Amino acid sequence: MSKSERPVRVLGLEASCDETAAAVLDGQGRIMAEAVLSQEAEHARFGGVVPEIAARAHLAALPGLAARVLDKAGLGYGDLTAVAGTAGPGLIGGLIVGSGFAKGVAIARGIPFFAINHLEGHALTARIPGLLDQPPPAFPYLLLLLSGGHCQCVAVEGVGRYRRLGTTLDDAVGEAFDKAAKMLGLPWPGGPHLERLAAQGDASVVALPRPLLGRQGCDFSWSGLKTAVAQRVAKGDARAEDIAAGFQAAVAAVLADRAAHALAMFPAATAVVVAGGVAANGAVRAALARAAAARGVPMLAPPLRLCTDNAVMIAWAAVERLHAGLPADSLGHAPRPRWPLEELLSGLAPI
Repeated sequence: MSKSERPVRVLGLEASCDETAAAVLDGQGRIMAEAVLSQEAEHARFGGVVPEIAARAHLAALPGLAARVLDKAGLGYGDLTAVAGTAGPGLIGGLIVGSGFAKGVAIARGIPFFAINHLEGHALTARIPGLLDQPPPAFPYLLLLLSGGHCQCVAVEGVGRYRRLGTTLDDAVGEAFDKAAKMLGLPWPGGPHLERLAAQGDASVVALPRPLLGRQGCDFSWSGLKTAVAQRVAKGDARAEDIAAGFQAAVAAVLADRAAHALAMFPAATAVVVAGGVAANGAVRAALARAAAARGVPMLAPPLRLCTDNAVMIAWAAVERLHAGLPADSLGHAPRPRWPLEELLSGLAPI
């Protein structure tokens, strides 16, 4: 069997922030093996990610993790037909480690290297065949990218074709969750802890603002909501559970409103896809499902383990590129700590 006839086997590597991950997918999107190592313990005492610590942890963990994932898939490096690494956006140290390791594999085995935009990985995850309990979304669809570093409404028109409809004017929604949780005395990362605390509270007790609700467009703003939480905590007249519930309800209401506006701006959308760490929040998912249903389209979200950073999405983005006939990347491709989705095609060329 010639090299061109070999079955597609893509190794994906992710090291853009504080998770080190590796995964192997075949050409149909079947997940042959995957693994994620969290650095939560290393960063928890600092109350956030320390870039230098993250980069060193990636450097220590990635070679062994990749080897274990390949072994689990029953493959060796010689069985790979392509390798993909996150090349941005993210923390530059981790991007250098992850994409550099991927380039090394490409050089050693003489296979194509794909420099993957982390955001595109999130954007395309819901299209992995068999991942959801309903058919994958067809292009075009609306993406709500909700994480600790991003809060965007994006028109996904095809592989490599993205149009930003709205974004945050200040903070990312995941950051707002973490900051609100910190003010309530919860551990980092705060989002999951705040959701559990909110389940014990009454959202109607603490009225918090809903920034930009009803405004034209689909931009976001979270700084005022964080300030309102700080003021209620300082006032000391409400239970932490009720503040958490009020905060979560406000976020869910704003996200649903912004999604409805985005769908009005993008009537061709076949679905609403929600991705990023905040997509794991149950109240957010429920609110967005209602907003999508009101417009007659489904709301799709990856399984919880694939909402946060992972390498499955990186390998799948490369598979999508292969199927779309898009070229592999030069080994001279430089990592980009800032790499907007709408600049993706220009970023495919060497920098």
